[in-house]
Amino acid sequence: MFSRIMVSGLFAGAIAGIIAGFLQWYFVQPVLLHSELYETGILTHFDGSSNSAHPDLEYIQPMRDGLSLIFSMLIYTGYALILIAAMTLRQQKSETTITFHQGIIWGVSGFFVMHLAPAISLPPEVPGAAAAELQPRQIWWFATTLLTAGGLWIIAFTEKVSSFIIGAALILVPHIFGAPEPDIFTGPAPTEIGALFASRALGVGLISWAILGVLSAFFLQKETLRATS
Repeated sequence: MFSRIMVSGLFAGAIAGIIAGFLQWYFVQPVLLHSELYETGILTHFDGSSNSAHPDLEYIQPMRDGLSLIFSMLIYTGYALILIAAMTLRQQKSETTITFHQGIIWGVSGFFVMHLAPAISLPPEVPGAAAAELQPRQIWWFATTLLTAGGLWIIAFTEKVSSFIIGAALILVPHIFGAPEPDIFTGPAPTEIGALFASRALGVGLISWAILGVLSAFFLQKETLRATS
């Protein structure tokens, strides 16, 4: 079982990571590069000056792009290992096989746990945006993902109404307490760039997780058949 999870996770995560890396390079990185012009002071916004919404940017940066792609593969490989471990646990308990279409649902659920739920109270931020201290935000993010994963699992795989209420409560708890916030709101970049960055980061995350779910289901099924044949 361990080898099935590892092999499936490595293949699914590497492929999904490459796809996610290219999506981020095309959709997210231009917005990030634009915001960095404001962070470094090359462009200014709140002094009354106006700037082009489409500045000349150095889109291709081999070192940065290569490292980003490698990190994307590593991160999504980690995601795949977690996702496939959860799939394997569910298969063992239900004695069923997770299909291609179910893999999409698993992937979207992973996106909800790792991206969307934390972003409700702690959205993606452009460089230079005001933010609370890093450690409290990390603690809140980890707590939110764990509670959301547990709540979603309870809702998905239990039939009692009371379990549904418990699952929903677990998902809501971190947002009721609220994410750490800065003492003052400030930042050099226009709010339009921040909004575009957050929406594109979440959009790319959704597509990447859906692909990861499909690949995870495919490789897990393939490795399971190979191990039992």
